[in-house]
Amino acid sequence: MPDALWDIVKPLLPEFAARPQGGGTAPVDERAVFTAVVFVLTSGCAWRHLP
Repeated sequence: MPDALWDIVKPLLPEFAARPQGGGTAPVDERAVFTAVVFVLTSGCAWRHLP
């Protein structure tokens, strides 16, 4: 993903906040996830077929 596109998208994503009671999901690389979502939407590839 180009840096220019990421600079536009990054402020729109919510920040990770740990839950005080614990549990939930672990933080992940937001840029990698967004890149995968864009790839699936633009290529028609099924989510389960991502490498």
